Amino acid sequence: MAVEFDELKALDIWRRAIVESVRLDAPDLSARQMSLLLTVYLTQAPHTVRGLADLLKVSKPAITRAVNRLSELELVRRKPDPADKRSVLIQRTVRGSVFLREFGELIVAAAQQEAATRDSGLPHRY
Repeated sequence: MAVEFDELKALDIWRRAIVESVRLDAPDLSARQMSLLLTVYLTQAPHTVRGLADLLKVSKPAITRAVNRLSELELVRRKPDPADKRSVLIQRTVRGSVFLREFGELIVAAAQQEAATRDSGLPHRY
């Protein structure tokens, strides 16, 4: 099944998912924190602050601040790198996996709601 939508529909799907996450009292993550979390979960490990900074094209201090917040929320954890004692690995947690799976479900539900609105023939407001 091909999914076709334009930028406004994509933004509306994202908006619906975020609104629902706010209603569910999910952690309130910044765009930088969410992009870091998604990168840790969706790209090949291992992850270091330096590697994440290079990958996301942001400063190491910005990554450190984002990791601090995500660690407080137990969405990621730090672990000393056994291969390089000066380096710290950023790792996934069960809580982070659950959070992202649930957020993914919100996005799917928002997309399905968009499709149902489109298929109903009713005008869609933007």
